Amino acid sequence: MLQAAEKLERSRLNAADWEAGALELIAEQGVAALAVESLARKLNVTKGSFYWHFATREALLKAALQRWEAHVDEGLEQIEIIADPRERLRELFRRTGREAKAHVIYSALLRALDQPSVQPVMERVSQRRLNFLKRAYREVGLQPANALHRAHLTYAAYVGFLQLALQLGLPRLEHADLEEYVEHVMTTLIPA
Repeated sequence: MLQAAEKLERSRLNAADWEAGALELIAEQGVAALAVESLARKLNVTKGSFYWHFATREALLKAALQRWEAHVDEGLEQIEIIADPRERLRELFRRTGREAKAHVIYSALLRALDQPSVQPVMERVSQRRLNFLKRAYREVGLQPANALHRAHLTYAAYVGFLQLALQLGLPRLEHADLEEYVEHVMTTLIPA
């Protein structure tokens, strides 16, 4: 009877389910809160189910981070196919204004840069985002140094906004206010 229950539990959740659950937990409570027992409770399964897919919490964290990084890369790849660099930047800013969950995870990961698994992922993601921005700003006509500066300013504005909204707990913007803010950012940061 016990073996049948374990088999059912194993078939119910796969590694991707555990990774998605880990990212949910990270978004809600941060990287430090990621523990096998609490995640199993959240997923409504036993800890034993976890060990069918991962050897350790660290293995799960690495897999979840890899999943998140792939999602981030996929988003940039979808935008990179837009031919007009100004429209590419506009689409990036629009998506940034809409994808709240990805930003909450990013913010939680910023708070966990001291974790060996987190730091290299954040470095890669940040570097790819900066390269994307720098390339787009070059394509709209900015000189190399100015494109780099504008890319840094844009990325700093993004990270700063997340810090204000998610870590310092400033009141969330209503949808219309957020849309207006995104329009302001586009007008300010995208050269005419």
